[in-house]
Amino acid sequence: MQCGYCLPVCPTYLTMKKETHSPRGRINLIKMVGEGRITDLTVLEDPINLCLGCRACEVACPTEVEYGSILEAAKVALEKRKTYSVPIRMIRKTVLNKIFPSKSSLNLISNSYWLFEKTGLKKVMRKTNAMKKLPYHLGEFEATMPPAVSPKIRSEFGSFVKAKGERKYVVAFFTGCVMDAMFKKINNLSIKLLSEVGCDVYIAEKQTCCGALHAHTGEMDDAKELAKKNITAFEEVNADYIVNNAGGCGAMLHEYSELLKDEPDWKERAAVFSSKSKDISQILVACGGIKNIKPRSNERITYQRSCHMTNVQKVTEEPLQLLKCIPEVELVEMKNANMCCGSAGIYNIVNYDESMKILDEKMKNMKETKANVIITTNPGCLIQMKLGVERENLSDSVKALHLIEYLAEAAGIK
Repeated sequence: MQCGYCLPVCPTYLTMKKETHSPRGRINLIKMVGEGRITDLTVLEDPINLCLGCRACEVACPTEVEYGSILEAAKVALEKRKTYSVPIRMIRKTVLNKIFPSKSSLNLISNSYWLFEKTGLKKVMRKTNAMKKLPYHLGEFEATMPPAVSPKIRSEFGSFVKAKGERKYVVAFFTGCVMDAMFKKINNLSIKLLSEVGCDVYIAEKQTCCGALHAHTGEMDDAKELAKKNITAFEEVNADYIVNNAGGCGAMLHEYSELLKDEPDWKERAAVFSSKSKDISQILVACGGIKNIKPRSNERITYQRSCHMTNVQKVTEEPLQLLKCIPEVELVEMKNANMCCGSAGIYNIVNYDESMKILDEKMKNMKETKANVIITTNPGCLIQMKLGVERENLSDSVKALHLIEYLAEAAGIK
């Protein structure tokens, strides 16, 4: 149809002002390539690589065009024609196939980071501005990371945590790779909250990375292999639900059924897995919410929606229901609340300048709410919003927290 309903909701179109950087423009380019009217695929590279993949256009589309499928097919085609130097290819393969899927590798990195903090080396590097010399603005992002947790805290839970009081559900908790490596405290608080509201919580030992990063970079075969490993791992736990606490991971788990729909041996298993996959906010609400929440006076909060949680999982109301149950808290929605913050996996690293333009728009809307707390439900959003707070020099008056951190703090759970 090319009606243009997608244009007002597309962050890259709004900041870059180009038709080629809109969903309509990208689809038209891909269509012309498919029809043979464009034979040089390089014309696709910038439009496709600069797409956030937020999928807001799918929600806005009156004819329900499956833009996400079109986008990822284009990424696969572009990835196949790329040629990497030997060092870059080795680094890429190591990161995607050896580090992210490996719990032992991620634990080693996390424990090393904790030691880096504990010995004071981190403070020294910050004082000497060594962090600012890191490539891809990694020094800026590092400054937004939460304090590392000790190896003891990392091993706080085994494979099972019993429900407190009457059991309502049996759930299997998806730890994720980045969440478990860098946001272990949020994972631990998630398990405690699930137990608190009446869930027996299993942590499937053979689970691995969800595969979202692989899919978003065009490595679809690797994404499928990771999906199969997770399906097999969680089948060993006879759980009512598979619970995650990261919008991006949750969207990928939700779409395993689509990812494996053409594989007869996996189609049905993937569909069962996806049907059980839920965001933690959904389960907390289903259990009746969190009891013994303490009032939090003088707090004005705004909620930064995760794109993949909103547009793919279609989870929109549950986080707000949980926040509204906290006494004396004022919740103020920001303008264009559904607009992406510019994080989008590693988009803010590989497309830093474009990402910061989108973040600046988000922070302008955030400041209008006069909120002193920003709530998020995704690690990428959390890092991005913390960076936004720093860029706006608001660190003395505004803090960004994951929903689970905020709820646990209100309930006195540490």
